[in-house]
Amino acid sequence: MDEKRKATLIGSVAVILWALLALFTTEVADIPPFQLVSLCFGIASIFSALWITLRGGDVVRALRQPLGAWALGVTGLFGYHFFYFVALANAPAVEASLIAYLWPLLIVLFSALLPGERLKWQHIGGAVLGLSGAVLLVGKGQALTFDPAFALGYGAAIICSLLWSGYSVVNRRYRNVPVGAVCGFCAGAAILGLVTHGMIEDWVTPEARQWLAILGLGLGPVGAAFFVWDHGTKHGDIQILGVLAYGAPLLSTCLLIAFGKAIATPAIIVGCILIVGGAVLASTNFSSRKQHRNSVS
Repeated sequence: MDEKRKATLIGSVAVILWALLALFTTEVADIPPFQLVSLCFGIASIFSALWITLRGGDVVRALRQPLGAWALGVTGLFGYHFFYFVALANAPAVEASLIAYLWPLLIVLFSALLPGERLKWQHIGGAVLGLSGAVLLVGKGQALTFDPAFALGYGAAIICSLLWSGYSVVNRRYRNVPVGAVCGFCAGAAILGLVTHGMIEDWVTPEARQWLAILGLGLGPVGAAFFVWDHGTKHGDIQILGVLAYGAPLLSTCLLIAFGKAIATPAIIVGCILIVGGAVLASTNFSSRKQHRNSVS
């Protein structure tokens, strides 16, 4: 397996971990969002620092990175969550979530700006199929209504989508920055989350079951996921990762159904088929097949 394919596979693990997000957050629904962000990123930064140390690395050295890398990392991690929660607070959840979930499609489109990257029609087609599937999964087949009265929420969702897609693509510029630096980015996001929480929220003490869910979030969807995504976007196939990102709502929905928190409706089934079809289309190398047929003939 070549390095690019291996990095893409590692990056795709983030999609699996993000699929656990909805399942875990059902257990902490009454925890204020920015308190939750602060706790989860705090856990992620502590455990990643321990991981680096146990592997014989130097945490301080890992954090000595260019200011641009710090700005990109902290803005990407915290900025995405900040504007996502602003969007949910000022617009209907379904519409806001779908606008925010334009980021995988934007990653595919923005990737054309990267040196050495070539955007193919199957990448765009796969991303569009994935987005269509996400619309069915998130919207549950219901009609979508975009009311101008919620313009603030919709605008925040657009910024949220632009921030994460921009972070994922521009991250390629800092491919020499080690993955361990994400430890510091998580710490920065945790501090900003705590400050925001203190300004607009009241502290809610989690129960024992909720602490377990928060720990799970900090280790997985809001922890390890960002480390493997960092590696994947720096060294893997960015277009394939963008399309595969639509697998998160698919796997998330399947988990919710398995745990009895959602019902498998025809819209959900069609949405799943569209997302899988989009991933297959995007990952198919038609040019290689054509070259193979020409060489055989």
